[in-house]
Amino acid sequence: MIVSITLALLPLVSAYSKTFVVPHVDGQDDSPAVVAALANYSSDSLILFKKGVTYNLWTPINFGSLTNSEIAFEGNATLPIDIATIQAETYPKYWPKITGTNVTLRGTTDPDWGWIDGHGQQWWDAVEQTNRPKKIGFLVTGGVLKDMKLWQPIASNFYLTGSKNVHAYNNRVHAVSSTKAFPFNTDGFGAGGTNLLIENNHIVNGDDCIAIGNGANNVHFRNNYCEGGHGMSVGSLGKDGSVALVQNILFENVVMKNQLYAARFKSWRGGNGVARNVTWRNIVVENVPFPIYVTQNYWNQALPLPTTGGINNTHIENMLFQNFSGTQLDTPYVEGSCITDPCWYAVANATGNEIVIFDLYPNTTSNIIVKDISGIKPVDNAEPAVMCDPTAISKDVGFVCHNGPYVPTVAGDA
Repeated sequence: MIVSITLALLPLVSAYSKTFVVPHVDGQDDSPAVVAALANYSSDSLILFKKGVTYNLWTPINFGSLTNSEIAFEGNATLPIDIATIQAETYPKYWPKITGTNVTLRGTTDPDWGWIDGHGQQWWDAVEQTNRPKKIGFLVTGGVLKDMKLWQPIASNFYLTGSKNVHAYNNRVHAVSSTKAFPFNTDGFGAGGTNLLIENNHIVNGDDCIAIGNGANNVHFRNNYCEGGHGMSVGSLGKDGSVALVQNILFENVVMKNQLYAARFKSWRGGNGVARNVTWRNIVVENVPFPIYVTQNYWNQALPLPTTGGINNTHIENMLFQNFSGTQLDTPYVEGSCITDPCWYAVANATGNEIVIFDLYPNTTSNIIVKDISGIKPVDNAEPAVMCDPTAISKDVGFVCHNGPYVPTVAGDA
């Protein structure tokens, strides 16, 4: 099974007729000056946060609809330190929000400049999740997102849902707690768009490195580094019985270090729709408890089981996991997001040695294959295992489908 990903980016202009250098005043909010300037700098314009300055983005900026324009963070920027100040901003979903056509958002390759500081540590320490903004909403048609650097974000980072024809590369996320507090919901990329190429990014966080959402089509996630989070995820899909469609998704050549999951699919109980043509290949795992995890039984463990519709109607068509290698963490482990007993990610009757877990419902999957994964080894050299209900599948999935040792089959190309 081969997933073909194409990206037809719109040509970006090489020069702009207007340039707005964002002014800075010590001790004051710099956002209003940007908002005021947008009336004259929304097309064919460069909006420059200049190097050598740390800007105060104390209120959220909605850049509105830009055309043939670029926003350049060559200087640093800081959000308010105080939690209540951000919460009082009538809950802006994005901080900032960028829409339009043919738009570039860039930082700088200078390691000391181009950082946006979200001061997330205070939020994590307080376990405060009320009115948290997402960091960057890049909701454009034809765009480049490059060289951005996000430091201690409050919650999720790059949100591309609804975008079309976007190339996102060489971006960094650093969401690393200096205390025992966990950086909840600091997803790297939210990708529910069309024709997205996401490559050469460095994500250290506390949630999905990338989450493929409903409506995603032709998303290619390659040559990235992910550490500390919850993996390369498709879903969750079908919440509250909604109808989901995700298709033509390719993850390849990715390093997954100290992740809870590597390749992960999750659809809600009672959900509807289909995920088709989804591939994870050439994945290196390091200390990952769940290298390959597929569930059609997802639900919020803090709430009662969903009662919407049937057990599951979110179907899987053509899903491939190929060429995984590295170490599976099979020693006792409590991940930082665990705040209940049992942990939200606990799998009943698992031995801890499972390199593949399929939690599927009968008559819901077509052509789901695992192959060339013998390179995954538990860290204590135990025998790799799998969990799979043979009554839920009708064809060879690449290994003997049972709860027991991993035994490759013909489809798995041992």
